[in-house]
Amino acid sequence: MIQNEHRLFKFPKFADLIIHEDDNLIVINKPPFVASLDEREGGEVNILRLAKKYYDDAQVCHRLDKDTSGILLIAKNPDTYRSVSIEFEKRRVSKIYHAIIGGIHTFENLKVDLPILNQGNKNVSIDRTNGKAAVTIFNTLQYFKNYTLVECRPITGRMHQIRIHLATQHAAIVGDLMYKGKPIYLSQIKKRGFTISKDQDEQPIIRRFALHSKAVEFVLDGKKYAFEAQYPKDFATLLKQLEKFDS
Repeated sequence: MIQNEHRLFKFPKFADLIIHEDDNLIVINKPPFVASLDEREGGEVNILRLAKKYYDDAQVCHRLDKDTSGILLIAKNPDTYRSVSIEFEKRRVSKIYHAIIGGIHTFENLKVDLPILNQGNKNVSIDRTNGKAAVTIFNTLQYFKNYTLVECRPITGRMHQIRIHLATQHAAIVGDLMYKGKPIYLSQIKKRGFTISKDQDEQPIIRRFALHSKAVEFVLDGKKYAFEAQYPKDFATLLKQLEKFDS
């Protein structure tokens, strides 16, 4: 995990993150390196605080890992917060994530059904005896020479679920050091014409794990909602470099 990454990251205005807003709901495309909720350390910028500055009664309905970008639902009143929470609890929210993983993997509706135990302190493990049910469906979207873009559909919502389920398939997400995912450097894929000055350390193309919450779909009070979030710059850049140098 990159330390103090948020210091290098210029945070956009909250209003610029919004992809949908109505009387009850704000939907944002969360940037990476920003926590969804208050973390114990205290002083750090997080989505909940920014949302409350924008709208007093805002409540974040679910969470994304700090490094994960993409769709985040924010309720503007307690009733909507309750309704959305129930939809998540009852597994009626359809969620699609995109991940870039190491190696070539052909997933055709691969169902990974492995219980996850939350050990506290942001550590989880696969535990068939004590873990809680966790199911994810994986599909390959695009192949490169050494990497694969995959669609991940988590049916449940356990901590680190997509990350650990991919790791069990020897398909760790690029840059996910916690699950043995390796970073990608341009020098690895661009064999010719790559130069870097001697006094500089080469930085990975993406400075986090490559996971993006791409789309959600759900029904509230009989009305169907469907949202999609564009890739952030770092994820899009990585794909572009792979298409150019690793295809």
